[in-house]
Amino acid sequence: MAAEMSARPASLEAKDKGTLADSAFRWTAVIAAFAILVILGLIIVSSVWEARPAFSEMGLSFLTSDRWAPSQDSFGTLTMIYGTAVASLIAVVLAVPVSIGIALFISEVAPRRLRTALVFVVDLLAAVPSVVYGLWGVLFVAPSLVPIYDDISDKVEGIPILDSLFGGGGGSGRSFMTAGMILALMITPIITSVTREVIATVPQGEKDAATALGATRWEMIRGAVLPHSFGGIVGAIMLGLGRAMGETIALALTMGAAFQITTELFSSGAAMPATIALEWGESSGTHRSALIGLGVVLFIATIVINSIARGVVTRAEVRMRGAA
Repeated sequence: MAAEMSARPASLEAKDKGTLADSAFRWTAVIAAFAILVILGLIIVSSVWEARPAFSEMGLSFLTSDRWAPSQDSFGTLTMIYGTAVASLIAVVLAVPVSIGIALFISEVAPRRLRTALVFVVDLLAAVPSVVYGLWGVLFVAPSLVPIYDDISDKVEGIPILDSLFGGGGGSGRSFMTAGMILALMITPIITSVTREVIATVPQGEKDAATALGATRWEMIRGAVLPHSFGGIVGAIMLGLGRAMGETIALALTMGAAFQITTELFSSGAAMPATIALEWGESSGTHRSALIGLGVVLFIATIVINSIARGVVTRAEVRMRGAA
């Protein structure tokens, strides 16, 4: 009896400790979640407040004007929005098929030893600092592409659409296309890694069932792997797009700083993050406020893209559950 009485308080004490631990964990999680929201709100509010002078002075023309002339207090950001969008779009168009192909090869085709080596190389590329990509782009890639750009421009001269896209010659090699290529190289490891992890979640039973029904490897990938992985692949692409849009030093080195809107992809341009980095040190007053406003625009664009990606992924997950 005495042993039972001594055991009961011990069990109650252990239960109390467990309750305290659960309560502490719950409150820690709640505080962490709210801290993220508070930090996000502070970033938005403080940035908008600091950009207020430029917004007040320029009004809607801050977004619609293509004239950026700090010496004349003219701060139209359309050229930089355009440059960021074009370079990021080129990067995604180039990187997505390569990334998905690499991920499928690693997951479904490559032997184990080669798979391990490829995963290491992809992870290594993801860890390379962006300044290294930028320096390689401006010192080697851009000069090497000039004769290629010139040759392409000569061959498409006079051809509708192609002339407007690839005409004008190579110039210095620092262009929308060069920047897009470097960005594509930078985001390929990210898209590849995420896509590979998504493909790994495909149930082996579904792949075995497709193979048992006589499907070839490609038919199995097309019918079982890709549909199941669609939502995750879209998320990977949007993650890469967000990285491309926010890249700074590589764009500053490989795109140039020409504030123009042109369809010629071999021409120089300007991007939002690169402009902020290049002009921040010499800015003051409304000029600095306009640069902060550029950051606000970039931040909002990133949120919109992530929201769209979340919607696509959610819709894909619902469709997969319905098919199941």
